[in-house]
Amino acid sequence: MTAAARISLDLIGITKVYPSAVALNQVSLGIRGGEVVGLIGENGAGKSTLMKVLGGTIVPDEGEIVIDGKTTPHLKPAEALARGIAFVHQELNPFFNLDVAGNVLLGREPRSRRFGFIDHAAMARRVKPLLDMLGARFQPSTQASELSLADQQLMEIAKALSTNVRLLILDEPTSSLTLAETQRLLDVVRRLRADGVAILFITHRLAEVEAVADRVVGLRDGRNAGELRSGSINRDAMVRLMIGRDVTQFYTPPHVRQGPVVLRTRNLRTEAYPQAPVDLEVRGGEILGLAGLVGAGRTELARAIFGIDPVHGGRVEMNDKPVASGSVPAAIAAGICLVPEDRKG
Repeated sequence: MTAAARISLDLIGITKVYPSAVALNQVSLGIRGGEVVGLIGENGAGKSTLMKVLGGTIVPDEGEIVIDGKTTPHLKPAEALARGIAFVHQELNPFFNLDVAGNVLLGREPRSRRFGFIDHAAMARRVKPLLDMLGARFQPSTQASELSLADQQLMEIAKALSTNVRLLILDEPTSSLTLAETQRLLDVVRRLRADGVAILFITHRLAEVEAVADRVVGLRDGRNAGELRSGSINRDAMVRLMIGRDVTQFYTPPHVRQGPVVLRTRNLRTEAYPQAPVDLEVRGGEILGLAGLVGAGRTELARAIFGIDPVHGGRVEMNDKPVASGSVPAAIAAGICLVPEDRKG
């Protein structure tokens, strides 16, 4: 990342209409270099559409974009990149056949002067400081296929930082990070702000917005819902921006009588954590939340129950009948379904 003039950017009256819905209706947003702006809103509020307008992948029907005093009705992706706008998307698309350095510098690889071959040593030298800045535990030479989802996220952030970035847009950047990795990322955000980079921080984790944002802009139903400035940014105020009512007015569902135990694990020991047996029960009409940090074993438990991974002890029961371990067909026949965290894998 090299030094560059601080960006001044304004989206003014952006409107985007589809045949079935109005995605954006006269939305305005401004951001300056050295500022962190949190963009919040419920799913469907228009955050993603607004970012695609900024990235040049969607042409708005109305409105204008003003960057460094120059006005344009829309941007092209190459123009956005040339003006120092970089994205880290929630949906990751790494090239698993390349190493980390190859992913970070894709299309911008340094080449040797003599024969024009890709200079892998130079790539590693350029990428290593970025990984160190993010506190990554992998190397430029690490294959992307060996990275966890959390490490893939860090690699994407390093890719954004490798450009001459003036505005960094982070879309749910901590969704796959551990608590420690999240804190490191927030430290990076603060450091970039001190260096004059503008950061648009999009997340549903309001505590993170409260921790780093100088301003908060709320969207609701494709419109501006309001703005909060430093000193008035808190969870209750952000929730009011997002949903248009006070937290105490949330709908409370009626009590549902629980049925008999449907799913039960007895002393279940997963392949990842054979030393930690798990006992749980889920009754009919009940929603059981399974909480924990990244790496706590939630995914491993789900995979073991569904029969993807072998178990090292214990058993799974459906309706008081044992389910054969390590067998996906047996789990499906028993009525168990799995929606994995990695929708592509």
